[in-house]
Amino acid sequence: MKLQTDYPLLKVGDFMSSPVITAHPDTRFSDAVQTMLLKGIGNIVVTEGEKVEGILTEREMLLHLALNKAIPDKQIKYVLTQKVARVTPSTEVLEAARTMISKKARLLVFQKDRRTGVSDRLIGIITASDIVRALLKSKSNPSIEGAMANKIVTLQPDSTILSAVKTMLKKGIGSVVISVNGPPYAMFTERDLLNRILGENVDRLEKVGGYCTTPVITAKLGIGAKEAGKLMLRHRIKRLPLTRYGKIVAMVTARDLVEAYVKEK
Repeated sequence: MKLQTDYPLLKVGDFMSSPVITAHPDTRFSDAVQTMLLKGIGNIVVTEGEKVEGILTEREMLLHLALNKAIPDKQIKYVLTQKVARVTPSTEVLEAARTMISKKARLLVFQKDRRTGVSDRLIGIITASDIVRALLKSKSNPSIEGAMANKIVTLQPDSTILSAVKTMLKKGIGSVVISVNGPPYAMFTERDLLNRILGENVDRLEKVGGYCTTPVITAKLGIGAKEAGKLMLRHRIKRLPLTRYGKIVAMVTARDLVEAYVKEK
C-alpha cells in the first residue's frame, strides 16, 4: 500500500486539455474527420447546446471504416459514441484515474454552478496521457506487467489497409505490428487511420505497409510505469511496444499505465 504522500495532491484542473473541441450531432462524419485532422486530436465531444451526447473517437472511425469501406455519409448522431464519465477541476488525479479504469470511460471535466452546486458546464477533457503526465510527478514506479498486453498481432506489409482495420476491430486493439519475420518493425495505428488514410482518402485496398508509423519507438520488457510514461510523453505516443532480445513481445498503452498506478494504490 502506497502512502498518500507518494502521490502529491494533483488536481484534474491542472492537467486537463482545454478548451474542448465539440461538434453538433448533425455534423457530417466527413466534417468531423476533417476537424480532428486540422486540430490534431483523437476525439470530438458531441454536444447539443450544453448537453453532452457522447464522444466520437478514432475507434468509431475504425468501426465504420470496417463496415462501410469508406467514410460514411451520415451525421455523427447516428455513429456509436463511447460513454463518458464526469469529473471536476478539483477532482484528485488519482481519483480520476480510478474512475477512468473502473467505468471504462472517457473523462470530461465539468465546472460546478456556484448557485446550484451542479456540475453542468463542460470546460475540459482529461485523457489517459494527461493522467500519466500528472502521475509521473509522484515517487511511484509501479510494475506494468499486469496491465500490458502480451499478445501481439502482426500483419505482413502487403496486407490491405481494410484487412488491418478489420483485424484491429475484431481484436479490440488500437494498433497492429507490421513486420516480415521480425525487425525492422512498423506499426499501423488508429492515428495512422485518421491521418494517413481518411485524411488523404486512400483506397482501403492499398497495402498497409505504405501507411505505417516507422521507425517504431520501443523499450525493453521489464521497464516500469514511470520510465515508460516518460518515454511515451517525450515521443508523443499512446502505445509503446516492449521487446525481449530485439523481438516485440508486449504492448503497453497510456491507459495501461493509468491502470498500473491505480492497481498499485
